[in-house]
Amino acid sequence: MNNYFVILAAGKSKRFSKNLPKQFFRYKNKEILDHSVDKSLYSKLFKKIIIVSNNLNYLKKKKYPKSITLIRGGKERSDSSLNALKYLKRYKPKNVYIHDAARPNFSLKLLKTISKNLKENKAVVPIVNSRDSIKYKIKNAVLNLDRKKSLLTQTPQAFRFKELYNLAINQKNKVTDEATLFINNNYKVKFISGEYQNHKITFLNDISSPKTFFGLGFDIHRLAKNKKLFLGGAKIPFHSGLKGHSDGDVILHAITDAILGALRRKDIGTYFPNTKKYKNIRSPKILKPVVENLYKSNFSINNLDINLICEQPKVSKYRNKIINSISKLTNLNKDLINLKGKTVEKLGLIGKEKAIACEVIISITKYD
Repeated sequence: MNNYFVILAAGKSKRFSKNLPKQFFRYKNKEILDHSVDKSLYSKLFKKIIIVSNNLNYLKKKKYPKSITLIRGGKERSDSSLNALKYLKRYKPKNVYIHDAARPNFSLKLLKTISKNLKENKAVVPIVNSRDSIKYKIKNAVLNLDRKKSLLTQTPQAFRFKELYNLAINQKNKVTDEATLFINNNYKVKFISGEYQNHKITFLNDISSPKTFFGLGFDIHRLAKNKKLFLGGAKIPFHSGLKGHSDGDVILHAITDAILGALRRKDIGTYFPNTKKYKNIRSPKILKPVVENLYKSNFSINNLDINLICEQPKVSKYRNKIINSISKLTNLNKDLINLKGKTVEKLGLIGKEKAIACEVIISITKYD
């Protein structure tokens, strides 16, 4: 195993952020650079890993293992790559992999596929086809490119060190990747299937993800004889109903409070107090404006998980009916709603069939 892995991380990332080079931005619980570092270490394919950066003082504080060496980068990407090749020459490597730190999402499988193909080739480069229509302009004419013949190159790119070094040391013009050196000099390149998730991070919104929030709702009401029972907006045949200022629907009340909690907007009593105005109000009328406000604020519901806590009626008997009702009231796919029945082993008011309670957890996501 005479392989060396070079991570180019010397860019200033002006298009990404004015304050922080993107390679040091936290992404999926670690810095972007460290995704590439960890994967190259874990693969056990390399004798040494070279990080090329212009932030050496910062990187030295991270205390990487001895197999990792830090060297200074150049002004352009090709300068940084050449610095790494000149440094590595003393080790007489057989193969060198060049990787952009801005691509943290490559897989170990891709590394192994590159390694396998490098046994019989002097240059191995992963590619994907464009998913978009591509056009190019010649003077005043705009022409279409065939997407099937348009190749988007990725990194890591792997090469026989000797060939790459000789091409790079004699290259006068700046190049955007090492494959260009081989192509411009009519060297054969083995192109393999890349990975669409292995995209290059250029702008901050390339990795910004929607914000997800969670809310917890709870409600409990006593049972009262000769009163209609509503659960989740559905009328359930039962000898008693739920006593309350409204119709006492504990499921819809808990869902409403869960939504308000996830939105950080207080509680159901703030908007529907126990006043004459809301006396005997049906719970769907309470839920409706809260759901409408949720969607108007560019939130979507990821899922609802509901615990209905009672001895009777049996939840399994009415589960589909209740879920169908909630689905219509929230405009949410039934597959995203889960309803569980829980008893309290005959304990307390609920155990004596004098009350029903409900707790709900909701997950919502904010979109721009």
